[in-house]
Amino acid sequence: MNHEILFRDLAGKTFRLGLTGARGSFSRTLLAQLRAMPMLRPAALCDLDADGVLTLLAELGYPPGAALLCHDAAAVRAADAAGRIAVLRDAALLAALPLDILVEATGQPEAGARIAHDALQRGAHVAMVSKEVDSVVGPHLNRLAVEKGLVYTTADGDQPANLIGLVTWARLLGFEVVAAGKASEYDFVFDAATGEVTCAGQRCAAPGLAGLWTLGEDGPATLAARAAAIAGLPQSATPDYCEMNVVANSTGLLPACDALSYPLCRITELADIFIPRAEGGILDRSGVVDVFNCLRGPEEVSFGGGVFVILRCGDKVVWEMLREKGHVVSRNGRYACVFLPYHLMGLETPLSLLSAAGHGRASGSDRQQVHAVMVARAGRDFRAGEVLQMGGHHHVMTDCTALLLPAAEAAGLAPFYLAANKRLRRDVARGALVTEADLMLEDSFLQRLRQSAHSGAGILAEA
Repeated sequence: MNHEILFRDLAGKTFRLGLTGARGSFSRTLLAQLRAMPMLRPAALCDLDADGVLTLLAELGYPPGAALLCHDAAAVRAADAAGRIAVLRDAALLAALPLDILVEATGQPEAGARIAHDALQRGAHVAMVSKEVDSVVGPHLNRLAVEKGLVYTTADGDQPANLIGLVTWARLLGFEVVAAGKASEYDFVFDAATGEVTCAGQRCAAPGLAGLWTLGEDGPATLAARAAAIAGLPQSATPDYCEMNVVANSTGLLPACDALSYPLCRITELADIFIPRAEGGILDRSGVVDVFNCLRGPEEVSFGGGVFVILRCGDKVVWEMLREKGHVVSRNGRYACVFLPYHLMGLETPLSLLSAAGHGRASGSDRQQVHAVMVARAGRDFRAGEVLQMGGHHHVMTDCTALLLPAAEAAGLAPFYLAANKRLRRDVARGALVTEADLMLEDSFLQRLRQSAHSGAGILAEA
């Protein structure tokens, strides 16, 4: 695909964007890239740490005076009229400007849902970076966008959009997608000289991995032994479930298993692992989303938190030729892995913004449906009145773990990020899955949005 030709018709045009969560790491990558893309003009940047946004712009080389901190609508309009970026603490002030597209990157489920909903009501396209919002009400916001002739889309550069792109590329070419997934955020790097594994700054002794470096004839047994060898390190992460929820809702692929598989494996082994159990793999069904932990040596290339698809092979001669060229083909020759070993966050997101604002096309899915639900399992006994606290860089819930269920198995259960920061109406026992009935949801905008869609009453007319 020649991207210069794809967007050539937009030459000379400028699209105005708003960005929420503007002080975050994703937003930094986007704002850095926008410096080189005059077709996209940041008109409004919103974050509770507005002073931090001004500091960030200076660090990125934006000219002195390029932005102005605004406390009311009049100041926002005045800044815009002067050609300056309006920096806001209050997302309600976004309504003071006509925006072509809103990039929602707060990571806050309730606030992000309201911000996206209001932007669509005002006629702006929405690029959803907050997977926490997308996993709960992405299909509902997608529906609202379609009703209004707008675009609601995941954003290129993050794993969900990248994987949706890879899956749809494969399907358009006529491939059967057996599995699709991503690597966990950080590789597991094994140093044979020390017998240690390092992952995200944590270390553990795992000398047994030296004898488990190849998959062997019994792949599942080797994977179990590898997992045991690194038992001292975390092997799953809440954001992965959220991202695979978004991909499932956008592609119709279902979770491989409730807890996701997380095999510790090397890139060259993927086509032998994410295949049916009857053929030596780990899958109990086909057409699934899943996650793996990338195992490599210090000198080997990283998977970069990238994405992959496992395809069923066609002509044996063709795929044997591709194996000889270095492509990842299963030992039995029936499956192949195609992968993108990177995700560049906001550095790629301008492609999504141009596609939405310039061409009216989603770069993710424009037909989201609820195919899967990320739910919460209580890690201890909770009492009525307690709040399910959410916090941290990856927005985990304290004392709760995540599972990803097919929608048919999740009736009555609360989506994980609907439950986040909600007060419990009743006791929840350790090991139980949190239900909607367990939660006080009277003031939840997320729940109102979900119920409006479920009841067939239409999308909320106003916030």
